[in-house]
Amino acid sequence: MTEQELVKKLQQADQLAFKHLVDKYQDKVQNTCWGFVKSSTEAEDLTQEVFIEIYESIHAFKFESKLGTYIYRVAVNKSLDYIRKQKSQKRWGVILSILSWSENKELPSMPDWEHPGVTLENKERASILMSKVEELPDNQRVAFTLHKIEGLSYQEIAEVMQVSLASVESLIFRAKQNLKKKLQGYYQQGI
Repeated sequence: MTEQELVKKLQQADQLAFKHLVDKYQDKVQNTCWGFVKSSTEAEDLTQEVFIEIYESIHAFKFESKLGTYIYRVAVNKSLDYIRKQKSQKRWGVILSILSWSENKELPSMPDWEHPGVTLENKERASILMSKVEELPDNQRVAFTLHKIEGLSYQEIAEVMQVSLASVESLIFRAKQNLKKKLQGYYQQGI
C-alpha cells in the first residue's frame, strides 16, 4: 500500500489502515516521545495521544510533506506541550508550597532514566549528557534530539520543525556549542 493510499483510507476512517499506521510508526513515535519526556509510562501515553490526534486530523493532511514527517511533527509537538504543562504545574506547585497553600505534597523528583538509543557505556555520563540536553532552548533541544538520538537527517528535521535547512544547521551547531560549554566543567574535573 502506498503512502497516498494509506492516507486516503485513513481519511475514510478505515480501521485496518489505522492499525497498519500504528504498527508501522508506534516504535518511532514512542522513542521520539521518550527522548523528550524521559519516562516510559508518559511516552506510552503520549504515543496514544499522537495516534488519536492523527486519526482525528488526518482529513486535513494535504500531502505537503511525507506522512512520517507529519507524524514526527505531531509527536514532537505533543511532547513539548507535555513538558510545558509539567513545568507550569511545577512552578504553580512551588508557589503554592511557598505560600503554604499546598497540603505538604512533595514535588515529584526527576526520575532516573536512560534513553534506549543512548549507547554510552557509562550510565552516569549518559544521564549527565541528557540532563544538559534538557537545559537547551526548545528549538535546539528538538533539533539535537531528532538528529543525534532519533537519527533524522537535517532535511527531515527541517520538515518536522517547519524551518529552513539553514535554521536546522544553525540550531544543531548552537546546541553543540551550548552542550560543550555546559559539559566543559564536568570533563575538566576528570570525572
